Amino acid sequence: MITRKEVADRAGVSVAVVSYVLNNRSIVKEETRQKVLAVINELGYRPNQTARSLKTRKTGQIAVLVHFVGNPFEGGLLLYIEKKAKLSNYSVFFHSFEPAREEELKNTLMGRVDGILLLGQTLSEESQAFYSLMELPIVSLMHPGVSMPNIPVVDVDWVTEMRRLIVHLREQGHDRIAFMTAGDSQNPIAYRLIAFREAMRHEGLELPETYILEGAGRFEMAFHTLTTTLTQGFDFTAIVAANDLMAVGCLAACRESGILVPYQLAIAGCEDILMSSQVSPALTAISYPRMEVGLAATELLLSLIDGDNRKTPRLEGKLSVRASTVEP
Repeated sequence: MITRKEVADRAGVSVAVVSYVLNNRSIVKEETRQKVLAVINELGYRPNQTARSLKTRKTGQIAVLVHFVGNPFEGGLLLYIEKKAKLSNYSVFFHSFEPAREEELKNTLMGRVDGILLLGQTLSEESQAFYSLMELPIVSLMHPGVSMPNIPVVDVDWVTEMRRLIVHLREQGHDRIAFMTAGDSQNPIAYRLIAFREAMRHEGLELPETYILEGAGRFEMAFHTLTTTLTQGFDFTAIVAANDLMAVGCLAACRESGILVPYQLAIAGCEDILMSSQVSPALTAISYPRMEVGLAATELLLSLIDGDNRKTPRLEGKLSVRASTVEP
């Protein structure tokens, strides 16, 4: 078992300095703190005493790992997360999540936050084990693309939401429905493709691989992908985009290609951000309850920090039907 003295010797500091770092004492220089944390991570120093110390000495701060702050959907969630945290006398530390820099992230967060909120990202198994050993609570706001069984999820039932949307499209005469996804299985919205597949199966519809288009979660890529598809020829009559930025990109691609929405192609999104009701034609979308989800996820995380293992809430969206799927 690695001892505190071994950590001190490897880092070239005293045992007292290692203790100061583990207890988040401000008297340690940042350069020294980072060096000690790097050695702790390198040697795998994880005594229970350290975890208990970090648990009882609260920082009054939570971390929120964001994916793409340019997406107004995430921005809306962050507003409600921060609002709930402030009401509970917590400050919020926002940090972009990059899978390739997970090791660095451990050093950044260790001793600085009391809990972590994910926006649907997937942590490596090593990171999950690390935060568990450090007794650092984690809650995922939205289902991750890759399951993490030990991390509670606050989200809507996406299969139910997708089925509601598919039923609406079928009522408009559509049974050949494509889906635009973010592509990467670890993308925070990747789970929506899983739910869409299941919903299509429940409704007795097929989803050929040729009906799954790659939009990378962004307007620009969605525009490029659908423009190319429309040029090459297509036989689906409706398309659902995993987020609204891609759905708006699809609208732009249709306008560029002379495809009339919804007459030649119906388009729907999955979030109902503000711009969805302002574009032309206005976008049909699953209306995601950002306020309820943001507040509930933050409340759950704060309860876990306080040792209260309450039940994970399940929330419900609704379908906002607009002109992009319904002929006037």
